[in-house]
Amino acid sequence: MFPLALDPIFFSIGSLQVHWYGLILGFGALAGLFLAIREGKRFGIPQEFFMDMLLLGVPSAIIGARIYFVAFKWDDYKDNLIDIFKIWNGGIAIYGALIGAIICGIIYFRYKGYPFWRIVDICAPGLLAGQMIGRWGNFVNQEAYGSVVEESFLRDKLHLPDFIVNQMYIGDAFHHPTFLYESLWSLLGIALLMVLRRQKFVRAGEIFMSYFIWYSIGRFFIEAVRTDSLAFNGSSGVASFINGLWKPMEWLGFEQGYLDPSYGNIRISQLLSLLIIVAAVLLIIIRRVTGEPKAHYSDPIVCTKPIKADTVVPESAVNTPQKARHGAQPEQGQPADGDKKEQ
Repeated sequence: MFPLALDPIFFSIGSLQVHWYGLILGFGALAGLFLAIREGKRFGIPQEFFMDMLLLGVPSAIIGARIYFVAFKWDDYKDNLIDIFKIWNGGIAIYGALIGAIICGIIYFRYKGYPFWRIVDICAPGLLAGQMIGRWGNFVNQEAYGSVVEESFLRDKLHLPDFIVNQMYIGDAFHHPTFLYESLWSLLGIALLMVLRRQKFVRAGEIFMSYFIWYSIGRFFIEAVRTDSLAFNGSSGVASFINGLWKPMEWLGFEQGYLDPSYGNIRISQLLSLLIIVAAVLLIIIRRVTGEPKAHYSDPIVCTKPIKADTVVPESAVNTPQKARHGAQPEQGQPADGDKKEQ
Protein backbone atom coordinates (compact mmCIF):
# COMPACT_ATOMS: atom_id res chain seq x y z
CA MET A 1 0.00 0.00 0.00
CA PHE A 2 1.43 3.39 -1.02
CA PRO A 3 1.90 6.10 1.64
CA LEU A 4 -0.81 8.76 1.69
CA ALA A 5 0.08 12.38 1.00
CA LEU A 6 -0.86 15.16 3.42
CA ASP A 7 -3.99 17.12 2.58
CA PRO A 8 -2.88 20.59 1.41
CA ILE A 9 -6.14 22.07 2.74
CA PHE A 10 -6.01 22.82 6.47
CA PHE A 11 -9.76 23.28 6.84
CA SER A 12 -12.81 24.39 4.88
CA ILE A 13 -15.78 26.59 5.75
CA GLY A 14 -18.34 26.06 3.03
CA SER A 15 -16.62 26.98 -0.23
CA LEU A 16 -13.80 28.78 1.60
CA GLN A 17 -10.67 26.68 1.79
CA VAL A 18 -7.72 27.53 4.02
CA HIS A 19 -4.51 26.01 2.66
CA TRP A 20 -1.51 24.92 4.67
CA TYR A 21 0.69 26.70 2.14
CA GLY A 22 -0.68 30.14 3.00
CA LEU A 23 -0.61 29.49 6.74
CA ILE A 24 2.99 28.35 6.62
CA LEU A 25 4.06 31.37 4.58
CA GLY A 26 2.27 33.62 7.06
CA PHE A 27 3.97 31.96 10.01
CA GLY A 28 7.34 32.38 8.28
CA ALA A 29 6.66 36.09 7.79
CA LEU A 30 5.79 36.50 11.48
CA ALA A 31 8.95 34.66 12.53
CA GLY A 32 11.03 37.02 10.41
CA LEU A 33 9.17 40.00 11.88
CA PHE A 34 9.92 38.80 15.41
CA LEU A 35 13.66 38.60 14.72
CA ALA A 36 13.69 42.05 13.12
CA ILE A 37 11.77 43.67 16.00
CA ARG A 38 14.01 42.04 18.58
CA GLU A 39 17.19 43.28 16.91
CA GLY A 40 15.67 46.67 16.14
CA LYS A 41 15.18 47.31 19.86
CA ARG A 42 18.97 47.45 20.25
CA PHE A 43 18.97 50.49 17.98
CA GLY A 44 15.89 52.17 19.39
CA ILE A 45 13.74 51.47 16.33
CA PRO A 46 10.03 51.20 17.25
CA GLN A 47 8.36 47.89 16.49
CA GLU A 48 5.62 49.70 14.54
CA PHE A 49 8.23 50.48 11.89
CA PHE A 50 8.82 46.77 11.25
CA MET A 51 5.14 45.88 11.46
CA ASP A 52 4.30 48.44 8.77
CA MET A 53 7.25 47.17 6.77
CA LEU A 54 5.80 43.65 6.88
CA LEU A 55 2.34 44.82 5.81
CA LEU A 56 3.88 46.48 2.76
CA GLY A 57 6.70 44.05 2.12
CA VAL A 58 4.77 40.76 2.09
CA PRO A 59 2.37 41.76 -0.72
CA SER A 60 5.28 43.25 -2.66
CA ALA A 61 7.29 40.05 -2.23
CA ILE A 62 4.37 37.83 -3.29
CA ILE A 63 3.70 39.95 -6.36
CA GLY A 64 7.38 39.95 -7.31
CA ALA A 65 7.67 36.20 -6.73
CA ARG A 66 4.62 35.43 -8.84
CA ILE A 67 5.61 37.76 -11.69
CA TYR A 68 9.08 36.20 -11.78
CA PHE A 69 7.68 32.67 -11.90
CA VAL A 70 4.94 33.37 -14.43
CA ALA A 71 7.36 35.26 -16.70
CA PHE A 72 9.48 32.13 -17.13
CA LYS A 73 6.46 29.80 -17.36
CA TRP A 74 4.34 31.99 -19.59
CA ASP A 75 3.38 29.17 -21.94
CA ASP A 76 1.63 27.47 -19.02
CA TYR A 77 -0.44 30.54 -18.17
CA LYS A 78 -1.11 32.44 -21.39
CA ASP A 79 -4.25 30.43 -22.13
CA ASN A 80 -5.41 30.32 -18.48
CA LEU A 81 -4.80 33.81 -17.13
CA ILE A 82 -6.96 33.25 -14.06
CA ASP A 83 -4.42 30.64 -12.87
CA ILE A 84 -1.86 33.41 -12.45
CA PHE A 85 -3.63 34.45 -9.26
CA LYS A 86 -3.84 30.95 -7.74
CA ILE A 87 -0.66 31.20 -5.66
CA TRP A 88 -2.05 28.74 -3.11
CA ASN A 89 -1.26 26.05 -5.68
CA GLY A 90 2.40 27.02 -5.48
CA GLY A 91 4.50 28.62 -8.16
CA ILE A 92 6.41 31.50 -6.61
CA ALA A 93 10.13 32.19 -6.91
CA ILE A 94 12.21 33.40 -3.97
CA TYR A 95 14.49 35.56 -6.10
CA GLY A 96 11.41 37.30 -7.47
CA ALA A 97 10.16 37.79 -3.90
CA LEU A 98 13.47 39.42 -2.95
CA ILE A 99 13.28 41.78 -5.91
CA GLY A 100 9.77 42.85 -4.93
CA ALA A 101 10.68 43.23 -1.26
CA ILE A 102 13.84 45.24 -1.99
CA ILE A 103 11.99 47.68 -4.25
CA CYS A 104 9.38 48.15 -1.54
CA GLY A 105 12.11 48.56 1.09
CA ILE A 106 13.95 51.27 -0.84
CA ILE A 107 10.76 53.34 -1.05
CA TYR A 108 9.56 52.65 2.50
CA PHE A 109 12.90 53.26 4.24
CA ARG A 110 13.39 56.53 2.38
CA TYR A 111 9.89 57.62 3.37
CA LYS A 112 10.57 56.81 7.03
CA GLY A 113 14.02 58.41 6.99
CA TYR A 114 16.09 55.31 7.77
CA PRO A 115 19.25 54.30 5.87
CA PHE A 116 18.61 51.36 3.55
CA TRP A 117 21.76 49.36 4.32
CA ARG A 118 21.32 49.57 8.09
CA ILE A 119 17.73 48.29 8.04
CA VAL A 120 18.29 45.45 5.58
CA ASP A 121 21.19 44.30 7.75
CA ILE A 122 18.76 43.98 10.65
CA CYS A 123 16.21 42.17 8.48
CA ALA A 124 18.63 39.65 6.91
CA PRO A 125 18.26 36.85 9.53
CA GLY A 126 14.49 37.35 9.38
CA LEU A 127 14.53 36.82 5.63
CA LEU A 128 16.26 33.49 6.12
CA ALA A 129 13.76 32.56 8.84
CA GLY A 130 10.89 33.24 6.48
CA GLN A 131 12.49 31.13 3.76
CA MET A 132 13.34 28.36 6.19
CA ILE A 133 9.73 28.04 7.35
CA GLY A 134 8.18 28.80 3.97
CA ARG A 135 9.85 25.79 2.37
CA TRP A 136 7.60 23.56 4.45
CA GLY A 137 4.73 24.89 2.37
CA ASN A 138 6.40 23.18 -0.60
CA PHE A 139 6.57 20.04 1.49
CA VAL A 140 2.81 20.01 2.07
CA ASN A 141 2.10 20.78 -1.61
CA GLN A 142 4.55 18.09 -2.77
CA GLU A 143 6.41 20.54 -4.98
CA ALA A 144 9.98 21.77 -5.40
CA TYR A 145 11.16 18.20 -4.75
CA GLY A 146 14.28 16.57 -6.13
CA SER A 147 15.21 13.68 -8.34
CA VAL A 148 14.27 10.05 -7.72
CA VAL A 149 16.05 8.43 -4.81
CA GLU A 150 15.95 5.09 -3.05
CA GLU A 151 13.84 4.86 0.08
CA SER A 152 16.86 3.50 1.92
CA PHE A 153 18.73 6.75 1.22
CA LEU A 154 16.05 8.73 3.02
CA ARG A 155 15.61 6.34 5.92
CA ASP A 156 19.07 4.87 6.48
CA LYS A 157 21.44 7.62 5.32
CA LEU A 158 19.47 10.75 6.13
CA HIS A 159 17.52 9.15 9.00
CA LEU A 160 14.38 11.11 8.15
CA PRO A 161 11.14 10.51 10.07
CA ASP A 162 8.28 8.64 8.45
CA PHE A 163 6.09 11.70 7.83
CA ILE A 164 8.78 13.25 5.61
CA VAL A 165 9.70 10.02 3.83
CA ASN A 166 6.05 9.21 3.11
CA GLN A 167 5.35 12.69 1.77
CA MET A 168 8.32 12.36 -0.57
CA TYR A 169 6.64 9.42 -2.31
CA ILE A 170 5.37 11.26 -5.38
CA GLY A 171 4.03 9.59 -8.47
CA ASP A 172 5.55 6.15 -8.27
CA ALA A 173 8.88 6.84 -6.59
CA PHE A 174 10.60 8.51 -3.67
CA HIS A 175 12.29 11.87 -4.23
CA HIS A 176 14.95 14.04 -2.61
CA PRO A 177 13.38 16.40 -0.01
CA THR A 178 15.03 19.50 -1.42
CA PHE A 179 12.68 21.64 0.64
CA LEU A 180 14.35 20.19 3.74
CA TYR A 181 17.87 20.73 2.43
CA GLU A 182 17.15 24.40 1.80
CA SER A 183 15.33 24.81 5.10
CA LEU A 184 18.29 23.43 7.07
CA TRP A 185 20.73 25.53 5.04
CA SER A 186 18.71 28.63 5.96
CA LEU A 187 18.76 27.63 9.64
CA LEU A 188 22.56 27.43 9.57
CA GLY A 189 22.60 30.79 7.82
CA ILE A 190 20.58 32.42 10.59
CA ALA A 191 23.09 31.24 13.18
CA LEU A 192 25.99 32.45 11.01
CA LEU A 193 24.53 35.92 10.50
CA MET A 194 23.73 36.32 14.18
CA VAL A 195 27.34 35.56 15.07
CA LEU A 196 28.71 37.70 12.27
CA ARG A 197 26.73 40.80 13.19
CA ARG A 198 28.33 40.84 16.64
CA GLN A 199 31.80 41.22 15.14
CA LYS A 200 33.23 44.74 15.36
CA PHE A 201 34.76 44.68 11.88
CA VAL A 202 31.42 44.29 10.08
CA ARG A 203 30.35 47.38 8.12
CA ALA A 204 26.90 48.56 7.10
CA GLY A 205 25.42 46.45 4.33
CA GLU A 206 27.75 43.50 4.80
CA ILE A 207 25.28 41.38 6.76
CA PHE A 208 22.78 41.76 3.93
CA MET A 209 25.43 40.88 1.36
CA SER A 210 26.47 37.89 3.47
CA TYR A 211 22.85 36.75 3.45
CA PHE A 212 22.83 36.77 -0.35
CA ILE A 213 26.15 34.95 -0.53
CA TRP A 214 25.11 32.24 1.94
CA TYR A 215 21.68 31.64 0.47
CA SER A 216 22.95 31.63 -3.12
CA ILE A 217 25.66 29.07 -2.35
CA GLY A 218 23.08 26.68 -0.96
CA ARG A 219 20.59 27.41 -3.73
CA PHE A 220 23.19 26.73 -6.41
CA PHE A 221 23.84 23.18 -5.20
CA ILE A 222 20.27 22.34 -4.20
CA GLU A 223 18.68 23.69 -7.37
CA ALA A 224 20.31 21.10 -9.62
CA VAL A 225 18.72 18.28 -7.61
CA ARG A 226 15.24 19.64 -8.30
CA THR A 227 13.05 18.52 -11.19
CA ASP A 228 11.00 21.71 -11.63
CA SER A 229 13.73 24.27 -12.30
CA LEU A 230 13.08 27.29 -14.49
CA ALA A 231 15.56 27.03 -17.36
CA PHE A 232 16.58 28.45 -20.72
CA ASN A 233 18.74 27.43 -23.68
CA GLY A 234 22.14 29.03 -23.32
CA SER A 235 25.79 28.52 -24.13
CA SER A 236 26.98 24.93 -23.82
CA GLY A 237 30.20 26.28 -22.32
CA VAL A 238 28.30 28.01 -19.51
CA ALA A 239 26.24 24.86 -18.93
CA SER A 240 29.41 22.75 -18.70
CA PHE A 241 30.99 25.24 -16.32
CA ILE A 242 27.97 25.13 -14.01
CA ASN A 243 27.85 21.33 -14.11
CA GLY A 244 31.54 21.20 -13.29
CA LEU A 245 31.06 23.38 -10.20
CA TRP A 246 28.23 21.11 -9.10
CA LYS A 247 30.32 17.93 -9.51
CA PRO A 248 31.25 17.59 -5.79
CA MET A 249 27.60 16.83 -5.02
CA GLU A 250 27.96 13.54 -6.87
CA TRP A 251 30.62 12.48 -4.39
CA LEU A 252 27.96 12.79 -1.68
CA GLY A 253 25.60 10.49 -3.54
CA PHE A 254 23.40 13.12 -5.20
CA GLU A 255 22.29 13.16 -8.82
CA GLN A 256 20.95 16.04 -10.85
CA GLY A 257 17.21 16.18 -11.37
CA TYR A 258 15.93 15.67 -14.89
CA LEU A 259 15.87 18.77 -17.07
CA ASP A 260 14.13 18.44 -20.43
CA PRO A 261 16.68 19.47 -23.11
CA SER A 262 13.91 21.06 -25.16
CA TYR A 263 13.09 23.30 -22.22
CA GLY A 264 16.64 24.49 -21.61
CA ASN A 265 20.15 23.49 -20.58
CA ILE A 266 20.85 26.14 -17.92
CA ARG A 267 18.87 26.40 -14.71
CA ILE A 268 18.07 30.05 -14.15
CA SER A 269 18.41 29.91 -10.37
CA GLN A 270 21.84 28.31 -10.60
CA LEU A 271 23.15 30.95 -12.98
CA LEU A 272 21.55 33.74 -10.96
CA SER A 273 23.04 32.32 -7.76
CA LEU A 274 26.54 32.46 -9.22
CA LEU A 275 26.03 36.02 -10.45
CA ILE A 276 24.72 37.12 -7.06
CA ILE A 277 27.66 35.55 -5.21
CA VAL A 278 30.18 37.29 -7.46
CA ALA A 279 28.30 40.61 -7.34
CA ALA A 280 27.95 40.53 -3.54
CA VAL A 281 31.64 39.73 -2.97
CA LEU A 282 32.72 42.45 -5.40
CA LEU A 283 30.37 44.96 -3.81
CA ILE A 284 31.80 44.29 -0.35
CA ILE A 285 35.36 44.67 -1.67
CA ILE A 286 34.63 47.82 -3.67
CA ARG A 287 32.79 49.49 -0.80
CA ARG A 288 35.65 48.64 1.55
CA VAL A 289 38.30 49.99 -0.83
CA THR A 290 36.41 53.21 -1.52
CA GLY A 291 35.48 53.69 2.14
CA GLU A 292 31.80 53.89 1.28
CA PRO A 293 30.43 52.00 4.31
CA LYS A 294 31.55 54.51 6.94
CA ALA A 295 29.26 53.06 9.59
CA HIS A 296 29.76 49.73 11.30
CA TYR A 297 26.87 47.40 12.00
CA SER A 298 27.06 48.18 15.73
CA ASP A 299 26.97 51.96 15.24
CA PRO A 300 23.82 53.91 16.19
CA ILE A 301 21.19 54.17 13.46
CA VAL A 302 20.25 57.76 12.65
CA CYS A 303 16.76 58.59 11.45
CA THR A 304 16.62 61.76 9.32
CA LYS A 305 13.01 62.44 10.21
CA PRO A 306 11.76 63.59 13.63
CA ILE A 307 10.17 61.11 15.99
CA LYS A 308 6.53 61.54 16.91
CA ALA A 309 5.96 62.74 20.43
CA ASP A 310 4.20 59.55 21.47
CA THR A 311 6.93 57.25 20.20
CA VAL A 312 8.68 55.43 23.01
CA VAL A 313 12.23 54.21 22.54
CA PRO A 314 13.10 51.18 24.68
CA GLU A 315 15.77 51.55 27.34
CA SER A 316 17.35 48.38 25.95
CA ALA A 317 18.55 50.33 22.93
CA VAL A 318 22.23 51.00 22.27
CA ASN A 319 23.86 53.11 24.98
CA THR A 320 23.59 56.29 22.97
CA PRO A 321 21.34 59.28 23.74
CA GLN A 322 17.93 58.70 22.19
CA LYS A 323 17.64 61.95 20.26
CA ALA A 324 21.18 61.70 18.94
CA ARG A 325 20.43 58.27 17.53
CA HIS A 326 17.49 59.57 15.58
CA GLY A 327 19.01 62.82 14.42
CA ALA A 328 16.52 64.95 16.40
CA GLN A 329 17.40 68.10 18.34
CA PRO A 330 16.10 68.95 21.84
CA GLU A 331 12.79 70.77 21.72
CA GLN A 332 12.87 74.50 22.35
CA GLY A 333 12.89 75.30 26.03
CA GLN A 334 13.80 71.75 27.01
CA PRO A 335 17.20 70.72 28.45
CA ALA A 336 19.51 68.53 26.42
CA ASP A 337 19.65 64.82 27.26
CA GLY A 338 22.83 65.30 29.20
CA ASP A 339 21.18 67.96 31.42
CA LYS A 340 18.07 66.00 32.30
CA LYS A 341 17.62 64.83 35.86
CA GLU A 342 16.48 61.40 36.82
CA GLN A 343 12.77 61.24 37.52
